[in-house]
Amino acid sequence: MNAVTPIPAPAPHSGTRIAVRTSRALGWHGFGAELVNVSAGLHRIPAFGHHRVGVHVGAPVTARCLCDARRHARIQAHGDADVIPAGLEGQWNDDAACTIFSIWFAEDFATRTVEQLALKSADAQLRPRFQMRDPRFQHLAWALRAELEADDASDPLYAESLCTAMLVRLIGAEPASGKQRRTLAPRTAARVIEFIDANLDQRLTLDELAAQAQLSVPHFKALFRDTLGVPVHQYVVQRRVERARALLLQGRLSASQIALDTGFAHQSHMAQWMSRLLGVTPRQLRGTDPLQPGAAPVSCA
Repeated sequence: MNAVTPIPAPAPHSGTRIAVRTSRALGWHGFGAELVNVSAGLHRIPAFGHHRVGVHVGAPVTARCLCDARRHARIQAHGDADVIPAGLEGQWNDDAACTIFSIWFAEDFATRTVEQLALKSADAQLRPRFQMRDPRFQHLAWALRAELEADDASDPLYAESLCTAMLVRLIGAEPASGKQRRTLAPRTAARVIEFIDANLDQRLTLDELAAQAQLSVPHFKALFRDTLGVPVHQYVVQRRVERARALLLQGRLSASQIALDTGFAHQSHMAQWMSRLLGVTPRQLRGTDPLQPGAAPVSCA
């Protein structure tokens, strides 16, 4: 854990920050995100108990910051990121209004990820970085932003997968390969699949799925994809859609009840995924014979 590092001579705070999107209602645990409109002026950001990454969105602005006893002046461009570990405060002064995509990770979420990577403590520190330009991290950040801004967000498992991958990238480590298995053992894969099928109506997490395989989260994610051919979150959504289709064709339950019973947030969330993966809406599916030619196969492509 990082000790709180104060900055000298507090300056008057003149800027405003307004969150226009937030993940608070999305069921994300241990991490979160906000899209924040930031006015021109000085912003003093206190030390937090969680790690933060601020990704610049939109037109470039000239920015000056003081953090970790270091001063930085730069032109902040679209996709540039500042990484602020827990316990650090700072101040930022922007010459024009801008938008920041702010991502945070709880310390226990970060610690658990580090422990699962089996890194030495000296190699597992999240260090402050300013104007970080990393295309792979940007790709993950924009995927999480799309999830935040979606009318119907995916399963929280998807956001958890993205944030785990972000932390691995920020720490600068990849899951050890060496003599690790390249796929899940058949019995292990069957156990994980049975667990998913038995709990489709619940909020599934990477931790509990990895526990079924007795693996760390990073290793489990890699082996699951190599074994099943799709990432964990895509497989879970596919199984939910398949279960919902079967229940809709039975015609015994309402669409809203089926959505809840298969783990979707609500009926329109289920309809969105059925339309995307099957090419039909729940209403259309009620009168569709799945064996007829033209019925769309389930695909996560």
